[in-house]
Amino acid sequence: MRLIINGKPETLDVEDDMPLLWVLRDELGIKGVKYGCGIAQCGACTVHIDGVAVRSCAIRASDVEGEITTIEGLGTPDALHVVQQAWIDHQVAQCGYCQSGQIMSAAALLDQNANPSDEDIDNYMSANLCRCGTYPRIREAIKDAASKLGAGAA
Repeated sequence: MRLIINGKPETLDVEDDMPLLWVLRDELGIKGVKYGCGIAQCGACTVHIDGVAVRSCAIRASDVEGEITTIEGLGTPDALHVVQQAWIDHQVAQCGYCQSGQIMSAAALLDQNANPSDEDIDNYMSANLCRCGTYPRIREAIKDAASKLGAGAA
């Protein structure tokens, strides 16, 4: 199968029913996407397919149509995505395990809604679980990123 991951074409020989999560982690060594629950309930494995946040544990790689973006493809160390920078600025991460999925969901939210209310953020991000409970910092980071995107910083 052929996939485009973080702008790079990849040709893989894997089982048709292999979840995208395992293709990314085990076959390609992309470790930013995390295994959390395996049943699409926690959000740790969130990636984008054509800009839409999806749970990579619940989609077969053979069913993917479109370009896949992982946390590694969202920004670079020299040019962080505005959401990645907001996460740092607001010291969102505690243990950090869920944060790549949180960031990917937050970036997808801001692509859909450039000025989300607290309720919009809470509703959208409720599908991503954080066992450390950094939800207030997540909300503030998203609001900060939204304000910077509105000011033209991307």
